[in-house]
Amino acid sequence: MRVLFGMILGAFLTVGVAFFYDTWATGPAVTTGSNSSVVVQRPMVNWDVIGENWRIVRLRVHDAWTTLSHKMAG
Repeated sequence: MRVLFGMILGAFLTVGVAFFYDTWATGPAVTTGSNSSVVVQRPMVNWDVIGENWRIVRLRVHDAWTTLSHKMAG
């Protein structure tokens, strides 16, 4: 039970830290040095892709739950 709880907690912490970093650390481009090279901080995670994947997972779970509930009722 502890191992399962640790894995779930680790997954939530990883996603939480990545989200925190992407929201607070990424900002406007910063110029550094005398040659005016631009340093752009990009987000670590493409949150649009994560959102689409999460939507697909929710739909599959919903479909599986609907199928299971129909089998149990009928």
